[in-house]
Amino acid sequence: MQTIQQIAINEDTYLKQLELADAEQLFLLTDSNRENLMEWLPWLNYTKKVEDSRQFIQATIHQYNDNRGIHYGIWYQGRLAGTVGVHTVDWINKKTSIGYWLGAQFQGKGLMTEAVATYLDVLIFGSWDLEKVTIQAATENHKSRSIPERLGFQLEGILRRNEFLYDHYVDHATYSLLKEEWLDWKTDKKS
Repeated sequence: MQTIQQIAINEDTYLKQLELADAEQLFLLTDSNRENLMEWLPWLNYTKKVEDSRQFIQATIHQYNDNRGIHYGIWYQGRLAGTVGVHTVDWINKKTSIGYWLGAQFQGKGLMTEAVATYLDVLIFGSWDLEKVTIQAATENHKSRSIPERLGFQLEGILRRNEFLYDHYVDHATYSLLKEEWLDWKTDKKS
């Protein structure tokens, strides 16, 4: 797999592979958005100090070194705004699933849609040459669901009680995108 440390999205935004030096910024972004993130993400109870963010980044570095995927920070105007990454890559079946989040102060700018589109284009269907990617989001998480819907993903179905969020279960909408659908979507957008 080709090493790509930084990927430009536009003049103000780029993806940069998470590295240990980003741990403090990642933790501060997480901590300042804790209440918002807890609505949809199950890992906030495990991220209580900078060392927890450092351990997460170390795990993503191991994942990358083991050729199982890569996690990027989304940088907007020189500030860490959120993350996007794969859970793991299934090389036998040429597929993966991705997850993402943004700090509340960076939402509503189209950053995540652009970040996911860039990630899909450059890595998943580009250098990795995968056939399928999936995204799951809680059925009531309309902001997160809007990303795959904007990018041409197909709703495959609803997984009932798929994730436990602190004190309750949530259902997940599961979206998928095939390589040829991505190429068709990009062609349609250019027309």
